[in-house]
Amino acid sequence: MLSVRSLNTEYKTQKGPPVKAAQDVCFEVPKGMFFTLLGPSGCGKTTTLRSIAGLERPTSGEIEVNGRVVYSSPQGLFVPPNKRNFGMVFQSYAIWPHMTVFANAAFPLEVRDNRPSKTQIADKVMKVLHAVGLDHLAERDATKLSGGQQQRLALARALVMEPELLLLDEPLSNLDAKLRDRMRVELKRIQRELGLTTIYVTHDQGEALALSHEIAVMSEGRIVQIGSPRTIYERPLNRFVADFIGSTNFVDGEVLGKDAATGLIRVRTRLGDLMATSEAEMAAGSPVTLSIRPEDVELTEEAAPEGRLLNLCEGVMDLRVFLGDFVDFQVKVGEYMLQSRGHPSLRTPVGAKINIRMDPHKCVALPAEASATAKAAA
Repeated sequence: MLSVRSLNTEYKTQKGPPVKAAQDVCFEVPKGMFFTLLGPSGCGKTTTLRSIAGLERPTSGEIEVNGRVVYSSPQGLFVPPNKRNFGMVFQSYAIWPHMTVFANAAFPLEVRDNRPSKTQIADKVMKVLHAVGLDHLAERDATKLSGGQQQRLALARALVMEPELLLLDEPLSNLDAKLRDRMRVELKRIQRELGLTTIYVTHDQGEALALSHEIAVMSEGRIVQIGSPRTIYERPLNRFVADFIGSTNFVDGEVLGKDAATGLIRVRTRLGDLMATSEAEMAAGSPVTLSIRPEDVELTEEAAPEGRLLNLCEGVMDLRVFLGDFVDFQVKVGEYMLQSRGHPSLRTPVGAKINIRMDPHKCVALPAEASATAKAAA
């Protein structure tokens, strides 16, 4: 298990105060879990990963892996990266161009202190090349591999050391869209089959949702929410998380009160009075922002079914964008433009009236000024 406690990493600058790249970062990753650090550029995710790897020396905090402390500011302990037994794959892959596929994968074993025998090296290398589907290309020059094959070779080179921890720094970002999708599947399969504890860094929300058991969303050097992909997507704790993970509608309003029977809160908005769910207690009169995902905005020409708790309003179809298996709609409700995503079978013409239904449990009330760092229940 990986445990990161109160980790702070700063960079000195020639002028002005130091840059606080990681601030009070805390999380735990159970053995065999795929854990993702997700956030925009400059949020501190790569700094956190490099601090775990030992490529950056933190200012303070502790890092422990499987009961072994590799960094501790209170103890004055810093284990160098070559002594941590972690595998790392960089964005650039760092493939040796003058070596074959086999030689690239074998290199970490060739230069280690307790170098295995040639037979042991060959066995280990062919085992990992088979795992990543490159065993039939063992004697090919590395320069003759495709982008996806180079990515898998970089992964094989990290795996051959049988690392306690696999660290991946945006390894798919250099691939084209189709190959990236294919490599997501391959990466998830390899991680599951080998049972590797994996820390993954990306700014791609879709990548994080597809690969991860758990996600930590970062902003300005801090973790603002940790949870499962579904929790992060469906129950964001603040506006930043809701906005960064996918697309959403933000509707500002004011809390009118709480419904004792359902536990939902009633919010006065420009769309009318809406029922919504909230992770935090919100007093009457509090300003809130509702986050409503486009796929949770149901458009229909039919009347609302009886006996079903729904938020209802009426709008005018403003725009339709056909995207194959779904359509993005824009519906005007008063002066507000609501985004919806639905099936192409809905043929309501632009300019026509349309009924709107929203499940109150999918309308998430967020504090109007969300600033608290929080951890979601997975």
